[in-house]
Amino acid sequence: MTATTVEGAVQTEVVRAPRPAPARIPFSRIVTVELRKSFDTRSGFWLMASIGILAVIATGATILFAPDDQLTYDNFAAAIGFPMAVVLPVIAVLSVTSEWSQRTGLTSFTLVPHRGRVIGAKLAVTVGVGVASMLLAAAIGALGNLLGSTIAGTDTVWDVSALELAYIVLANVLGMLIGFMLGVLLRNSAAAIVGYFVISFVLVPLSMLLAQSQAWFEKAQPWVDFNFAQGYLFNGDMSGQHWAQIGVTSLFWLIIPMTIGLWSVLRSEVK
Repeated sequence: MTATTVEGAVQTEVVRAPRPAPARIPFSRIVTVELRKSFDTRSGFWLMASIGILAVIATGATILFAPDDQLTYDNFAAAIGFPMAVVLPVIAVLSVTSEWSQRTGLTSFTLVPHRGRVIGAKLAVTVGVGVASMLLAAAIGALGNLLGSTIAGTDTVWDVSALELAYIVLANVLGMLIGFMLGVLLRNSAAAIVGYFVISFVLVPLSMLLAQSQAWFEKAQPWVDFNFAQGYLFNGDMSGQHWAQIGVTSLFWLIIPMTIGLWSVLRSEVK
């Protein structure tokens, strides 16, 4: 503290120590917050709960309606896989677009100014939810396989290896990443969900029809059709060429659009 005299008046100047900058929010805390945001609304809770509910319904339907000789773990996994392929990408879409549809982006990006860390946390939660959901579904399918074979009085058939199960989990995570990419790119829930259904359920039959009618596209299809290349993972028969085809199609259908979407998110005005 110092004192100076100006025209007979005494002024006191207080020298203050510089205020330390606040500590950076840990990435683990951002991930925890994003995970909690997936459950803390009624719609979010029931959307997440639908994973287990649909797995149980698909398992029960297989036990009730499948012939006794078709009660195998592969068929239970296939029955559960279809609703998972629909619900999981929707969860991925909403994890991103909720910041804009619910207008929470201003709060999120004010508390964590580096938007890339928020998007990275959402991506980590998306992948974690996808893996955990598929493991839960696999466990429900295993219980259904045991219960179904016991009711039918047949031998329990385990015709899906651990490696094949890992391929199925990876395939569904890739599907979730397509939904996540559309959420980042479009930032609108309805548009991103419609876009996913177009890619998954409209382009697939069109691609198959074109491959059947055009020989040149039949050869090019594994290299340009993401869903076709992704199907190798569900079949459980992977070669080096199949991995290369997944890599090439992921580059054009996933990585490049994701990069464009991230560039737009990092630079666009949040309203």
